[in-house]
Amino acid sequence: MNRSIGGIPVSAIGLGEWPLSDVGRPGRQAALATIRAALEAGVTLIDTADAYCVDHTEFGHGEELVAEAVAGRDDVLIATKAGCTREHGAWGLDGSPEYLRRACDASLRRLGVEAIGLYQLHAPDPSVPLSESAGALGELVDAGKVRMVGMSNVDTGQIREAREVLGGRLVSVQNEFSPRVRSSRPELELCDELGLAFLPYSPLGGIGTASRIGGAFAEIAERHGVSPQRVCLAWELAQSPVVIPIPGSRRPSTIRDSAAAAHLRLTDEELTTLDKE
Repeated sequence: MNRSIGGIPVSAIGLGEWPLSDVGRPGRQAALATIRAALEAGVTLIDTADAYCVDHTEFGHGEELVAEAVAGRDDVLIATKAGCTREHGAWGLDGSPEYLRRACDASLRRLGVEAIGLYQLHAPDPSVPLSESAGALGELVDAGKVRMVGMSNVDTGQIREAREVLGGRLVSVQNEFSPRVRSSRPELELCDELGLAFLPYSPLGGIGTASRIGGAFAEIAERHGVSPQRVCLAWELAQSPVVIPIPGSRRPSTIRDSAAAAHLRLTDEELTTLDKE
């Protein structure tokens, strides 16, 4: 099963790289093995960010890791983000056009590409009008440094505002969505209406909580002889053809299990039960 972002075919399940770069991450070789296991399982969408790191001293860690893992592959869409800072490990925001332009140039160098496949605003900066941040990303597309633009951590009004500025250059929205956090359903439904890809991050509830998926998800998983995590991702895929979950993983085994969710078909009755869970 394939889906698409801006007309580019990608696997129905992507890989969220963040757990391989922040606090609690595995060693570098183990992290590379996890990304390569994803590729071997058919994953062709890798999501990272320049701010995926422990602190500012290693800013860009995630991008460098992904670049090494996918070297030589031209069939993988690398999605990265800008607009967050990590001074001394704390998360901050800078959505100014000047910062985004500098961040893009740095990401291009780290990824070793001529143009970034999908470049996303990591989160709106309250001190900068969204139209200015979005406009800067649009200019990067026009300059040939970025192929497509996405928004992350946005509400429906912000999606519409960004689309007014970017038009067809806006192709995706990345918000948190899982059985535990369903507050982004209005954004998912708007993406379905507008034909934008919706990329749920932490689709299993986040590292540390994914292993505790229970209730109807666990019951249906037992019936199918698969993990509750696989059922969770299959349920999300069934929400709309525009949904492309990007679960994180720290081990090859977990991303292989997640990737297999693309082949799990749930019945209408099962989906109704999970919708009410």
